[in-house]
Amino acid sequence: MKTRKFIDTAVMQARAGKGGDGAVSFRREKFVEFGGPDGGDGGKGGSVILVGDEDTDSLVSVYFEPRRFAQNGGNGAGRGMHGKNGADIVVPVPLGTTAKDESTDEAFGEIMTHGQRLVIAKGGRGGWGNVHWKRADHQVPMEFTPGKEGEEFSVRLDLRVMADAGLVGFPSAGKSSILAKISAAHPKIAAYHFTTLNPIIGTVMLPEKFASFRVADIPGIIRDAHLGIGLGLEFLRHIERTKALVFVIDMGGEEGRDPADDYKTLLAELEARDPALLERERVVVATKMDLPEAKANLKKFKKETGARPIETSTIDGTGFDKLITRLTRIIKPQPRVNGRPAVATASPETDIVTLGGKKSKRDTGLRYIATRNKRERKIRKGYTPPYEIEGRGENPDAEDIVSEKKQKLAGFLKI
Repeated sequence: MKTRKFIDTAVMQARAGKGGDGAVSFRREKFVEFGGPDGGDGGKGGSVILVGDEDTDSLVSVYFEPRRFAQNGGNGAGRGMHGKNGADIVVPVPLGTTAKDESTDEAFGEIMTHGQRLVIAKGGRGGWGNVHWKRADHQVPMEFTPGKEGEEFSVRLDLRVMADAGLVGFPSAGKSSILAKISAAHPKIAAYHFTTLNPIIGTVMLPEKFASFRVADIPGIIRDAHLGIGLGLEFLRHIERTKALVFVIDMGGEEGRDPADDYKTLLAELEARDPALLERERVVVATKMDLPEAKANLKKFKKETGARPIETSTIDGTGFDKLITRLTRIIKPQPRVNGRPAVATASPETDIVTLGGKKSKRDTGLRYIATRNKRERKIRKGYTPPYEIEGRGENPDAEDIVSEKKQKLAGFLKI
């Protein structure tokens, strides 16, 4: 039975929809002797699309529902009617998710920002109806084309958590306590020995800078973890994107270990995983400084390692402001002026145009026009609708009732 709650690797069966077949049809109408062909085209099959969602923190939804099959396109019909396009399957995934073909290991891409879309399996194109074959010397065409099959892949999704800093340390060193003190996260904290079983992300808010940064608490590392001992180095990939590594050292020595040996062991295990990790900015934090042995162990630690750790105590609540200041100086978080990025973003070739005194985004394909009520409407390519006006707008002499003739003249404005 599937019981795990945090999933950072999952396999998804992605199948795009088949395009609809074109139709063979002829116009049959009273008083129309030679109606000619009017078979419509088939609809496009739906696609399977990954979308970055910063509110999603795990691949658990894909793990429990691995088969994602998009809808087929509808067949064409008489009177030139186009078949219905198949609905896309949109799969929200956490930021930092990479997608690869499980059979060939070819990369589809990587989700890095909120709202980013990555097409995994593209829907099949709809077939042509017999209306495309009419000509003067071929007035009764019976030809049509079937819809194309949609793409199908077995996709492996791997998550590497998008965090600015990562907490590294032995089990019960105080990593979860630090995360709870500097952020609004609520990791499990108890007065008995245990270790975190999955990465936990906490957001550190900086109200005076209108900014924030994220800190990841990963499961504890022990000696010979690179050989698979304990939880191994499986979760160390979640700190590969971090700008800073926070080494959490139990200076109280509650486990009977030497703090200096713990620090050297952590460095050795990180080097076994990836030597580039040791080139990151490094912050050493001494925890449990309220214990009697902590002062003596700290003095010995400084002498053997040359490091100058930040002294913290969960009981006294000291040292955490200094830790936040040090991380802020290293990470340099940027303020978010408009909050979360919009889901529908403009393409790189976006032009900024002005409609009714306000700026709107327009690209070379489908466009998203910002209306006054801050909604977005998708419009046809090559057409810009008029700006919406409330009531009579700037024309106080406008008619209260628009005549039917004027409505017909303005019919082309409808979307």
